[in-house]
Amino acid sequence: MELNFQKAFAKLGPSLLDGVGIVVYITLAGFACALVAALLIAIGRLSKSRVLDRILSIFIELIRGTPLLVQFFYIYYVVPMLINGISAAMGYHTNVQLEASTCGIIGFAINYGCYMSEVIRSAILAIDPGQREAGLALGFSEGQVLFGFIIPPALRNSVPVFGNYLVMLIKDTSLLAMISVQELLLRTKTFASQTFLTVEAYTILALVYLVISIPLSQLSRLVERRLKRVR
Repeated sequence: MELNFQKAFAKLGPSLLDGVGIVVYITLAGFACALVAALLIAIGRLSKSRVLDRILSIFIELIRGTPLLVQFFYIYYVVPMLINGISAAMGYHTNVQLEASTCGIIGFAINYGCYMSEVIRSAILAIDPGQREAGLALGFSEGQVLFGFIIPPALRNSVPVFGNYLVMLIKDTSLLAMISVQELLLRTKTFASQTFLTVEAYTILALVYLVISIPLSQLSRLVERRLKRVR
């Protein structure tokens, strides 16, 4: 078997470069939305409402108990059908269709948001209760104490875990090939099927993921060390 990495890289490289842009966009947007969702879920679970805590707990178990790929399929295929069906039952005609990349961002926001919410909730519970009492004693409201004295250090303490989730999210973008997002895996698969340079194509793909993931992992460790020095 003769390998021709030079030919594969010359032909596949430009396409993968475009794919990297899509991966970076979906990763950053999905992670940002997941962080917001995680914070809201964590706050909801720590609220005084037992009903809200129970509902969110059940939702988290549903998300954590189903594969991320199945969730992508559900958002991409089922959710538009449900929306159109409900609209039709109400006497309205709609033709809702979601873009594949949008479904990816929504899926990551929900899935990673549920996992990260437990990290944030644990970090908040680990904060010294004296900080809350001191804030209230100074005349701050519960909301001001929460967002000014408790959540900031809790988020800082969660940075190492968030870094790991960010790297995992980048690798999970390969699942979006199943709902036709033109990310790295789908581009590589298409190229390999057309040129039969299978070994070269998937080797290059693996290297591209390493080039993206390793610097992020190192950056996460650097931020973690800096935060330890600040503390």
